[in-house]
Amino acid sequence: MAKGTDKVATYVPSHPVRIWDIPTRVFHWTLVLGIAFMWFSGEAENTSLWMPWHMRVGIFLLSLVIFRILWGFIGSDTNRFSQFVKPPIQALSHLGDLKTSGTAYHLGHNPLGAWMVLALLATILAQALTGLFASDDIMFEGPLFHLVSESTAGSITGLHHLFFNFILALALFHMAAIAFYRIKKRTNLVKAMLTGSADWPNTQPADPQASTIKFANPLLALVVFMVTYATINLLLRLI
Repeated sequence: MAKGTDKVATYVPSHPVRIWDIPTRVFHWTLVLGIAFMWFSGEAENTSLWMPWHMRVGIFLLSLVIFRILWGFIGSDTNRFSQFVKPPIQALSHLGDLKTSGTAYHLGHNPLGAWMVLALLATILAQALTGLFASDDIMFEGPLFHLVSESTAGSITGLHHLFFNFILALALFHMAAIAFYRIKKRTNLVKAMLTGSADWPNTQPADPQASTIKFANPLLALVVFMVTYATINLLLRLI
C-alpha cells in the first residue's frame, strides 16, 4: 500500500513543450560518443592503429564544436547564447532555486547550466586545438606539429592531456547535476535532450516565450557543419 502511495506522490501531471531542435540533439550525443572514443583511442596500446583515427575524430570534433559556436548565433532561439547565457550573479542565484522543492524546467539551459555549456565548449575547443600541435614522441604528430619547435610541441602536448582531464571532470559534474535534477527536482533532462520536448509540469507556471520559440531549419545546420568541416580540413592541408 505504501509503495502505491509513493508512486502517486511522485507522479507529476505534465504536458510536452518543445525545447531542443534536431541539430542540437545530434550535436550533443555525437559529442558524447566522440569524447568517449577519444579517451579510448588515446589510451589504447596499439597507437599505429588508433592514433590516425584519434586525429581524424579530433578534427571532426573540432569542426563540431565550431559548428555549435556558430549555431549559438544563427540557430534556434533556445540555442542562442544571447537567449540562455546570463550574468554570473544570476547563475549563482540559481543555486538558491535548487534548494526549493518542485520541478525546474527552463526553456533551454538554466542560468547555471549555461555556464557549464560554455566551459565544456571552451575546454573541448582547447583540447582539439592543442591536439593539432601534439606529438607522442614516437610515431604520431599532429597536422600542425611542424609549425612549432620540439620543446613547444612537448609543452602543448602536456596541455592536451591536461585539458582532457578537465573535460572528464566537467563531464562527471554534468552527469551529477543531471542525476540531481532527476532525483531531487523530478526533472528529466535526458529525455528532453533525446526527444526534444520537456515534460513541462502542469503545476509549474508556463513560460510566455514557449509559444514563440523559433526553430531554425535543420538543413541550415547541416550546411553550416559541412562547410565548417571542409574549411578546417582545407586549412590543415594548406598550412
